[in-house]
Amino acid sequence: QVQLVESGGGLVQAGGSLRLSCAASGRTAYVVGWFRQAPGKEREFVAAIRWNADRTYYADSVKGRFTISRDNTKNTVYLQMNSLQFEDTAVYYCAAAYNYAPYMSSVSAYDSWGQGTQVTVSS
Repeated sequence: QVQLVESGGGLVQAGGSLRLSCAASGRTAYVVGWFRQAPGKEREFVAAIRWNADRTYYADSVKGRFTISRDNTKNTVYLQMNSLQFEDTAVYYCAAAYNYAPYMSSVSAYDSWGQGTQVTVSS
């Protein structure tokens, strides 16, 4: 199993930036992704990155604003969030998938999850 610990959430004004971190330990993941869940809504895909290849995936709603990256030496994945909007308010979760799946944007493709970190954007 992979243990995942998120950090970096907080309160920010609309138009501001935050950087989330996901520290991973244990089994090497195939893909590490970020999801988010707002109150009363389903968990949705945000971005993902292959652990050992230059391949990233983004939800349309965050393309051009969010950037996912990794530091293999630190076993950490980052989510740089710029131009934050009120609609980005949610609990953000880091997740790890051990194997390829046809849809890496699907919750069901992931095997391990972090505890989540709150991101609140004030309008």
